[in-house]
Amino acid sequence: MALRPIDDAIPMIADANQLQQLPPVKVAVVDIQIKQSDFVGNDENRDGSLPSANADAIVDYILSGDLKQIADPEAEIQNLVEELQSKDWTKVFDSLNNARRFALFHSVILIPILDRVLVVLVKAMKNPRSALCKTSIMASADLFKTYGDQLLQPTFSDAFDQLLLQLLLKASQDKRFVCEEAEKSLHAMVHSVSPLPLLHKLKDCVRHTNLRVRAKAAISISNCVTKMKPEELSEFGPVCLVQMAAELLNDRLPEAREAARSIVISLYKSFIGDPENQKQESWQNFCLSHLPALHAQSVVKITIPHWTG
Repeated sequence: MALRPIDDAIPMIADANQLQQLPPVKVAVVDIQIKQSDFVGNDENRDGSLPSANADAIVDYILSGDLKQIADPEAEIQNLVEELQSKDWTKVFDSLNNARRFALFHSVILIPILDRVLVVLVKAMKNPRSALCKTSIMASADLFKTYGDQLLQPTFSDAFDQLLLQLLLKASQDKRFVCEEAEKSLHAMVHSVSPLPLLHKLKDCVRHTNLRVRAKAAISISNCVTKMKPEELSEFGPVCLVQMAAELLNDRLPEAREAARSIVISLYKSFIGDPENQKQESWQNFCLSHLPALHAQSVVKITIPHWTG
């Protein structure tokens, strides 16, 4: 097919007179209103305002030892929940510190609303404003120290699970000051909560898809196991523990692998302390009975320096 010359395809304007005769082009001016919510989104964990560059710089983080008692706790407790749910982030920040003061000095008064306080803590940890995130993590540490095993009661169980997950996620972040605060809170949790029930809470976290979360969970499990008595390890199940440790020994992060070694050593010392299992062959047979051969060899190899003959 013959192609038409391009000169025939595009009409040309002959001169300036023709240009002046063309109809005027109308330009519509559109008034576009950009809402702040278009950038912030509808995430329920947002505080409803965009954090400014230096908004959190003026915030003072109060250490637990510097918190003071509340002058009139009975009156103050009536407003605490409402202030925790405020859309004004500064009010939420102050109320988080008040919740810490209640936990440390007026713990009985806080118990009736403790479940709602835990929900707010989880929400604040998800907030992009660092002041709320860090203060909620600090508050969680104070709650662990005050209430300990009470937080594992059925009333608080779901909220505790969410709180634990958020702490593991925050401990896995790149923001150093958030990460360090979350690690302190996890340490306070392990120190304050009985290791056996806490271990049941942590065991599923080592299968998390986030490898950093797995590593932080492994460290907490290792710290729990170190505290446990032989009868507690027996109640939890040495088979479950050795299988968990064997999987972590092949994890990609060195933190997880180191935690796994600690778990193996603690389990071995507890196992060999039983008069019926004092021979090294008993430990080797136990590993071979419950682990694939290669995993069993790796576990046994870790304990060889601790053999007493």
